[in-house]
Amino acid sequence: MSARRWSRRSFSKLVLSAASLPLLSGSGFAAAGEPPDLAAGVTAGDLPPLASRLPEKPRVVDMAALRKADGRYGRALRMIMAEDKDIRMMTVYSYARLVVFDPDLNLVPDILENFEVEEGRIFTLHLRKGHKWSDGKPFTSEDFRYCWEDVSLNKKLSRGGPSQQMLVEGKPPVFEVLDEVTVRYSWDKPNPLFLPSLAGGSPNYIFMPAHYLKQFHKKYADPQKLAELITSQRMRDWVALHTVMSRQYRPENPELPTLEPWMNTTPPPAERFVFQRNPYFHRVDGNGRQLPYISTVYLSISSAEIIPAKTGAGESDLQARYLRFDNYTFLKQAEKQHPIHVDLWRDGTGSEVAFLPNLNTNDKVWRGVLRDVRFRRALSLAIDRHEINQQFYFGLAREASNTVLPASPLYKKSYDEAWAAFDPAQANRLLDEMGLKRNDNGTRLLPDGRRAELVVELAGSVEQSDVMELVRAYWGDIGLKVYQRSLNLEVMRRRFLAGDTLISMWSGLSIGVATADLPPEELAPVSSAQGNWPKWGQYTETMGKAGEPVDLPAAKELLDLYHAWRVTSTTAERRAIWEKMLFIFTDQVFTIGTVNSVYQPVVINSRLRNVPKEGVYSFAPGAYFGIYMPDTFWYDEDGAQ
Repeated sequence: MSARRWSRRSFSKLVLSAASLPLLSGSGFAAAGEPPDLAAGVTAGDLPPLASRLPEKPRVVDMAALRKADGRYGRALRMIMAEDKDIRMMTVYSYARLVVFDPDLNLVPDILENFEVEEGRIFTLHLRKGHKWSDGKPFTSEDFRYCWEDVSLNKKLSRGGPSQQMLVEGKPPVFEVLDEVTVRYSWDKPNPLFLPSLAGGSPNYIFMPAHYLKQFHKKYADPQKLAELITSQRMRDWVALHTVMSRQYRPENPELPTLEPWMNTTPPPAERFVFQRNPYFHRVDGNGRQLPYISTVYLSISSAEIIPAKTGAGESDLQARYLRFDNYTFLKQAEKQHPIHVDLWRDGTGSEVAFLPNLNTNDKVWRGVLRDVRFRRALSLAIDRHEINQQFYFGLAREASNTVLPASPLYKKSYDEAWAAFDPAQANRLLDEMGLKRNDNGTRLLPDGRRAELVVELAGSVEQSDVMELVRAYWGDIGLKVYQRSLNLEVMRRRFLAGDTLISMWSGLSIGVATADLPPEELAPVSSAQGNWPKWGQYTETMGKAGEPVDLPAAKELLDLYHAWRVTSTTAERRAIWEKMLFIFTDQVFTIGTVNSVYQPVVINSRLRNVPKEGVYSFAPGAYFGIYMPDTFWYDEDGAQ
């Protein structure tokens, strides 16, 4: 079997290296570190031995420091997803990045051997010598040059130009190749967004397998062969071909070389995707054994509605996606019949259910009402979070506004409590103070004499609908007539951006476990996908070409603070800005939270080891399972857990 066949499937000057773990020479690893499922290929000469596959200095994972046990090779891991595009979750869970967040939420090198940051604006990235793609070809600075010069700066491949993470005040970096394993990105001003973007659940890819992708690029490919590929792949042109064949986040192309621990071998559509071990993966354990311990991952595709039942029947070895807290009782009962156990992690969003008043609604009267902070505070004070907690979460959630969680180093109790007490009397006083009088039926009237009728639009689960029923009653008690409308998510987003929505219902901050070094973009109007100020966000993201300029002082202050964060050079500066923004965001009640830290069921095969019993289930910064390193998970065949 050929190697190609195996591939199927001021900071002042800060220097960080290899997660502060010991480094061993790749040439020093003995055959004992060879995964058994690769041994036959090595013996047959179809695959190089381990010492030739590893970088000179692989990343050595210190299991003891992570409170993990050294593992064993063997068996396959099964998971269940609801649709083909969910194969992107393998990229999220695998969490191989240039830099990563460690369990203490520090940014450390992973694929990189180390990096240097000068003045917060000059980033020198050092690759691992001898690191190879999954097809055995060298991973070098050429992969960064190609990605930047031939893709990001190519107006046909990147119509919008470089991503926002690569721009500071609209200006891109100066890119330099210093040698085969060293590249540098330099901006005129600090770019604190750069490193966190590389470590994201959906990362900022600044490298691509140039040796493979050049065959699809007009600049490099033989014109006749390129035309044949466009025809055979039924693509519109070379741009579409390159785009489809180069997707790293959603790994639909089994031929695309990867640096992840497992590589997809199954083209979509499929009922089951098979991910096989990457023989050139760059991590080893302290004994020199190449990771991952598990050789194969199966992703079966099923209907989302029956995934909890399939999981309870023992058809998944590691499952959290598509499971809800209300599945917990059933899953615990299933432990008695199947070799699984159920742990409860904490959800990492700022609020399990949040309400987003649309400050950009087209209705001028409602716009004025919603922009009055007294109204937003009244809505929040009228909600009985304790009842919601007891009725839907067995009293196990935390009653709070939409803010960061205690697991975040930015957490303050005052953010939790901001206008989050159940105080309908104060809510009524605020509405009275606004002049929203009641009619004979007790319904409040808007300034133009209309009844205060609120339509809340939602695109969520049955759970959200149930919570909405309680909130309808709470807001009814303070004189508001409330209706709910269930919509498709895309329809809901189009409606609130068009200004047709008064209030939408969704989850809270996605970065409930934020650190100062993560961008506070959810606290400021920077995106048209933000239901509470979509037109302001659109104005920011299009640099004034669409949307509306921010004209509410508190929201403008948040946007100014976000822009200030974007050019900070130290973590201390960033922390100070985060704290100001969290205070304003919660005090002004720009979103209305209910409860957070809801328990997320995590179902685990009883023989699967090194999965934490407690964790935070969060896309950012944790990449769900990713921060806990699934390449270190393994099966113990000697006994049940």
